Amino acid sequence: MSRTKAFLFGQTAEHQPPEEYTYPLLPPPQSTQAASASPSSTSACAAPSSCGCQPPKPTAVDTPYKALLKADLQEAEPADGISRREMLQHLLIGVAATAAVASGCSENLEKGSLNWEEYFKKNYRVMTAQERTDTVQRLERLAQMRNEKKPSIQTKNAIPGVLYGYAFNISKCKGYMDCVEACIKENNLDRKSGMQYIRMFEIEKGKFNVNLDHADGTYHHEVPAAGHVYMGTQCFQCENPPCVAVCPVGATWKEDDGIVVIDYDWCIGCRYCQSACPYWARRFNWHEPVVPNTEVNPIQHYLGNRKRKKGVMEKCTFCIQRSRDGKLPACAEACPTGARVFGNLLDPNSEIRYVLANKKVFRLKEDLGTEPKFWYFMD
Repeated sequence: MSRTKAFLFGQTAEHQPPEEYTYPLLPPPQSTQAASASPSSTSACAAPSSCGCQPPKPTAVDTPYKALLKADLQEAEPADGISRREMLQHLLIGVAATAAVASGCSENLEKGSLNWEEYFKKNYRVMTAQERTDTVQRLERLAQMRNEKKPSIQTKNAIPGVLYGYAFNISKCKGYMDCVEACIKENNLDRKSGMQYIRMFEIEKGKFNVNLDHADGTYHHEVPAAGHVYMGTQCFQCENPPCVAVCPVGATWKEDDGIVVIDYDWCIGCRYCQSACPYWARRFNWHEPVVPNTEVNPIQHYLGNRKRKKGVMEKCTFCIQRSRDGKLPACAEACPTGARVFGNLLDPNSEIRYVLANKKVFRLKEDLGTEPKFWYFMD
């Protein structure tokens, strides 16, 4: 059985960082000529309390800058239990509401309010159950207001007593890339850049090593090719993930079921995690992801395949929106040769446990101590 697939993996034009952007310089400081003018024309007398004259009032331009500077340098005492941050938040909400009312559009008012609440929401890990519910409802409403297909966003937690693991049968894989196609559709991956979580490699027999030095990740011809084997890589959901250790803002972490996730709204796009990952698993959005509305998968998870944005990282999550619902990841379900095995490592009767107990398995770069939960084997 032979097929030809047209999937390429690599740094396409859309994957490359945009051209350098030169930020505009701040305006030059105001002239000090007025300050050096004669005292008789520009300044009050030396003793205003005795003669009754008043010092000059600050200009409208000076006032806000001085107020902001004072606020930054000296923390104001809370008034009536409201902090300075909360007061500023309410003030700006009021300004946005006034502008929306002035424009005569109640939908603009709602959208502005929702976007503001999104900006100030917490990291997913510290949200209460009610805050998670409110966040999901807000995201679903915003999608509707953008005329997008309305998503159904889950917040299901890890299932107790479950630790996910994956095994890949090299002898069965024929390089068809049905797994890649299924992953793109299931996880709402950017179509413009051709983003892929799964990277398939073609390796000439007899030239395999654990660093994949002689592997071709950009093959584009009829498969399977004689004298070659195929193997896929993706996020290995490491037990000791180096990507988590280097994140400076706590935007990525390992869940109780072993899945390493990302809070996209807390990611600052520094790409430290991408540099730390030894398995080429993380992807960065150089552009706003593009998914045609008719192709959007509406069944989503907050930590998985929901809408991402420009400037953040993303990765494979073992299809968290499926696995936590008792289903196989899309790649494992789509594989036509049965090369992919997925299951619960804590269940002694699972298929993954049978493979680990009865096959000669290995993992990539085991010497690094990352303990990936992704094994390879051959019949």
